[in-house]
Amino acid sequence: MSEIKNQLNELKAGSKAPGFEVFNQKGELIRLQDLRGKKVILFFYPKDMTDGCTAEVCNLRDNFSTLKNNGFKLFGISGDSMKSHVKFIDQYSLQFDLLADENLSMCKAYGVWGEKELFGRKYMGIIRTTFIIDEEGKIEAIIPKVDTGNHTAQILEAIQQN
Repeated sequence: MSEIKNQLNELKAGSKAPGFEVFNQKGELIRLQDLRGKKVILFFYPKDMTDGCTAEVCNLRDNFSTLKNNGFKLFGISGDSMKSHVKFIDQYSLQFDLLADENLSMCKAYGVWGEKELFGRKYMGIIRTTFIIDEEGKIEAIIPKVDTGNHTAQILEAIQQN
């Protein structure tokens, strides 16, 4: 399907998903190896409480049962702290975990830390991207151009194409 590239990685459908160990909002360690046998959706987003990220998580929240009924575990990842994630989850009644990648190691491993541009100013940040990982830990699909208000439909379409 789609590819995300940076200097360190060339991830694509069929690649082994990079392993990770990162804490969720409750301080629980989440590891990819512990998710073997489960289908996983990892959505990387720039920042808690911002307009686009709020639209994205609310779309996923409103359609969470569809994803869960299709056997998926859903995780959002940003560089925000566990404390920030708790506030975001509470404010928008999210039913899924948010992972605190404060040192950006997970973002870098998945190739979503890169140069962005806003109003002509270039800066480094998280590039909004979603990875669908199968039960064996392989990337099934990558969604690099996320439509924040329609993200669940993008995920379901990517799943159907595979």
